[in-house]
Amino acid sequence: MAKVEIYTKFLCGYCARAKALLTAKGVSFEEFDISMGGPRRAEMLARANGRSTVPQIFIDDRHIGGSDDLAALERRGELDPLLA
Repeated sequence: MAKVEIYTKFLCGYCARAKALLTAKGVSFEEFDISMGGPRRAEMLARANGRSTVPQIFIDDRHIGGSDDLAALERRGELDPLLA
């Protein structure tokens, strides 16, 4: 199973949608709440090439993007191979 990491903020609807998709697929993921900023936010900015919106999702250290990007991968049938 792939290593999935997701940077989120409290009460973020897009974050909830991305996590729901991953959970529905039976994928476990490591979540980093950056609501209060700090070193994890700086880490996310560096890994996501300056993208500051949440969620920011990584699969096996590959930057996927946000919730819409994750959903687009699913629609195209490209998500499952990444998660395998």
